[in-house]
Amino acid sequence: MNEQAEEKFDDELPKEEPESAPDDELEAAQAKAEENWDRYVRTAAELENVRKRAARDVEKARKFALEGFGRELLGVVDSFEMGLAAAGNADADALREGSEATLKQLLTALERAGIEVVDPVGEPFDPELHEAISMQPSADMEPNSVLVAIQKGYTLNGRLLRAARVVVSTEPPSEASDDAE
Repeated sequence: MNEQAEEKFDDELPKEEPESAPDDELEAAQAKAEENWDRYVRTAAELENVRKRAARDVEKARKFALEGFGRELLGVVDSFEMGLAAAGNADADALREGSEATLKQLLTALERAGIEVVDPVGEPFDPELHEAISMQPSADMEPNSVLVAIQKGYTLNGRLLRAARVVVSTEPPSEASDDAE
């Protein structure tokens, strides 16, 4: 072979590297893999702890959601009990005043809990909030307005709990139809 061919052949042969380089790379990769596995295990454990804590918080919120409302109602119960205890010696006016005060206290407790009264007398009929029980002709009210609330309705934070049961106005009969009779 000629000299140039030998040089070319030598260039094509892989050059020998020290054997420690692949071992070092392998050890570094294994260390990195162990570090990543450790991170994964810790993250998975932390995620499980977060899930458990969230579940406990939801259960606690569900269990004690009405605590404040319950406290408000205890005052109303106390008022009723005092009124009943005093009923034997009280006159009708005193009983009425006590009942009105207790009702006001109850309505305040409902309002603080986000429950609002739907008392639609004089307002236009709204099928989303009102349940029409009957219709009645009225010269004083516009047609399709609430004449009388038979039973008040209630909403909880804007969501209907119970529709108001109402009587709705209609147009009064025209005089022409009265003359035709």
